[in-house]
Amino acid sequence: MKRCWLGLVLLLAALLPGMVQAQSVTASAPEDQTSCIAPAQPEGGFDLTCRVITEALNATAILPRPMQRSFLPGGVGAVAFNAMTGPRAAEAGTLVAFSEGTIYNLVRGSFGDHDIGDVRWLAQVAQDYGAIVVRADAPWADLPALLATARDNPQSVAFGGGGTIGGQDWMRAAMTAELSGIDRRKLRFVAFEGAGSCTEALLAGFVQACMNDVGDTRTAMDAGKPLRILAAFAPQRLPGALSDIPTAREQGLALDWPVMRGVYMGAQVSEQDFALWQTRLERVMASPEYAQILRRYHLQPQPLTGAALRDEILGMAQDARDRLARLGTP
Repeated sequence: MKRCWLGLVLLLAALLPGMVQAQSVTASAPEDQTSCIAPAQPEGGFDLTCRVITEALNATAILPRPMQRSFLPGGVGAVAFNAMTGPRAAEAGTLVAFSEGTIYNLVRGSFGDHDIGDVRWLAQVAQDYGAIVVRADAPWADLPALLATARDNPQSVAFGGGGTIGGQDWMRAAMTAELSGIDRRKLRFVAFEGAGSCTEALLAGFVQACMNDVGDTRTAMDAGKPLRILAAFAPQRLPGALSDIPTAREQGLALDWPVMRGVYMGAQVSEQDFALWQTRLERVMASPEYAQILRRYHLQPQPLTGAALRDEILGMAQDARDRLARLGTP
């Protein structure tokens, strides 16, 4: 009997710290510890979103303690999404970066048995645009030259992007091919975890072009990466430091691709905590510090919360369904 009691005491001693820790994580208020999770490798679009969020919140001193930035890569956002619908669903201090690619992946079932209603969409903090990116020393002077090479010899040009076939980067590449008279079934597409990984492969010569975005690419260029943006998928040239980037439209490719930069929270976050974060972000996005940070990271201001954000996400989901059906992808 004594041995039985001793075993029980030892078992409780081993379990108790973990139980206390789990309870504190679930019940912690936003003021205690806050973080923005980028669900991919560093230097891509998700990382850029979290940089904007953390720097803007910290610059305006809205939080009692500085927000931290962390990474949870896997499945182009699937690992983080599963965490925030499972064991971390009630974390009141955790925001997770998302883009329209997240919505595309949910629509096509890439996140397993999940749908759009499984998390709480908090805010769009900025807008970006898709881009076709090559190395600075690439032989193509413009987008038509690159597409001419891909048309004449499809196997000589490998396009990289985040996600697999059916994902938003593949879809962008497939629609570019389709509009350029290239058989998309012959398109070489190499899947990566995100834009940061594709950029590394591009610089190493494993792919010839990346279907990245304007903001993260220009930010990488500011940091010294030898890259060149052949085209932005924007309806007209972007302002300021981005005005030297030609659009795909002006080069004969009628395709626009706005990119949402936003954050969501776990499904079990309380109404009070969710409303508190919405108020915080609305205050931040109206601040001059936020405007300066957006300019530094080459993003466009388009703040959305509440019903306007939900409507935008539902519209993206329908666009994804329509495009997937038209392209005949699973």
